[in-house]
Amino acid sequence: MRSRRRPSSRIPEVNLVPMMDVLMTVLIFFVVISMGLTGVQINGVTLPRSVEGADENIIAKQDDAKPLVIGLNTDKELVLEGETTSLNALTPAIRAYFEENPEGSIMLKADRALPYEDIATLLNELRKIGGRRVSLAVE
Repeated sequence: MRSRRRPSSRIPEVNLVPMMDVLMTVLIFFVVISMGLTGVQINGVTLPRSVEGADENIIAKQDDAKPLVIGLNTDKELVLEGETTSLNALTPAIRAYFEENPEGSIMLKADRALPYEDIATLLNELRKIGGRRVSLAVE
């Protein structure tokens, strides 16, 4: 009589490497997407660096209304919503923004290669148009 072979009592192996690859891919995807959504970026504008050790209390609290972002590129052209514009054409857009958002603010993203005199002149013009709160963006 032949003896019957018992099936081996091996524990099945679970390979976790493919699952970890998928999880890392999903994690990297969300990190890259969240980094891209942190602010409005304007083509042709490289922001200046912030001062090291700047006081965090200087930064104004964020309101519910998003700021109106205006860019100033190296050619001294104003950029609003990805399109170049002039100061005269920008005036109605600023006034309309403040009618919708009375507590809103204007954020100027000026290229770091521009002389500060040009930036200061534009900031003063934006204040005259009606912006009570005009700020200059830095990295």
